[in-house]
Amino acid sequence: MGFLDAILGRSKPVRPDLDQLFALPSAAVTLQAAAGFVPTGLGSVCFASVEGGAFSRIQEEARSLLDGSVEFTQDGYGYTWLLVRHPPEDTAGLVNDLHAVNTSLADSGFGPQLLCSLVGFRDDRQRPLALVYLYKRGTFYPFAPHSHGGEKRDSALELQVRAMLADDLTVEKDLARWFPVWGAPGL
Repeated sequence: MGFLDAILGRSKPVRPDLDQLFALPSAAVTLQAAAGFVPTGLGSVCFASVEGGAFSRIQEEARSLLDGSVEFTQDGYGYTWLLVRHPPEDTAGLVNDLHAVNTSLADSGFGPQLLCSLVGFRDDRQRPLALVYLYKRGTFYPFAPHSHGGEKRDSALELQVRAMLADDLTVEKDLARWFPVWGAPGL
């Protein structure tokens, strides 16, 4: 960071640390023990859409990397979601696949297009919860939409989960960066 950056209040962006994803299996154990949330076996990676041949290449690489067990969708904001499925008890395998996809995209020059990754959870009342990894921040946050539908969050649950996982994950301190991922595949 240079002198002008310091004067103008600009900071150096945090370098993503994809290895932080490997903390998710222990966080899943903590979530289950403390709040009854169990993994759904679904996880996804979100990135800004890539057009033409590059997108086809990404799809083929992901399918070959994950033995074809991947689905692509596009949301209303123009982001592409890659959904990975595993048995619910195989959180470690799911995280390995999400890490591999993120690494492959970053190594192929698409790191700036990566937005987030998430792993889905549910409790015995079928309340959805996602642990979201912000690629550009290198941090996690919980996202808990109300289970009765609509675009309303369960903020109290999100704050409880933040407190539960403080020792397991690097949780995003700036709550304004806990953006909603309505309808995200894997949620």
